[in-house]
Amino acid sequence: MRITGGMYRGRTVICPPGIIRPAMDMMRESLFDQLGDLTGRSWLDLFSGSGCVGIEAASRGASPIHLVEMDKGKRETIMKNISYVECPVRLFMTDVWRFIPTAKMQYHYIYADPPFNMEGKTKLARTIDDAHLITDGGLFIIHYPSEEKGTWPEQIGMLKTIDERKYGRSMLRFFRNTRGWTQP
Repeated sequence: MRITGGMYRGRTVICPPGIIRPAMDMMRESLFDQLGDLTGRSWLDLFSGSGCVGIEAASRGASPIHLVEMDKGKRETIMKNISYVECPVRLFMTDVWRFIPTAKMQYHYIYADPPFNMEGKTKLARTIDDAHLITDGGLFIIHYPSEEKGTWPEQIGMLKTIDERKYGRSMLRFFRNTRGWTQP
């Protein structure tokens, strides 16, 4: 895998051992092209796998970057992958469900790439909303299989769907945190 844009464009990202389903280059490039410049925006990458999406966010200016990955066997590879990133990057080796209630800050962007067979993806969105982890007007972006397309509500708590994109068997759904936010 390679970083698709920004200051680290072209850098190689190593896939860690174990079960992993890395976000496709085309999908990542489209995602970040849509988001634009992330300078000064915080980024949380849940189920981070290789750390590639967090590195891509850093490459486009996001800072700080927080990665959450439960599989301890991926730690060494993630640390190698993020070694050249110049902004603050912190890796939390814990279960996402344990991380959310203990998070110490709000994020402008939260990206989640849970296992495709994971149950409770909408519960994940509700838990993030209930914990107030997203800044007012911030985005929650989730990657899920296209077979689940019709199962997602338009709104979960204060998270309102603003876009949905399909990439082969993959979907990205964008939710805006409408709490305290007025459209510019």
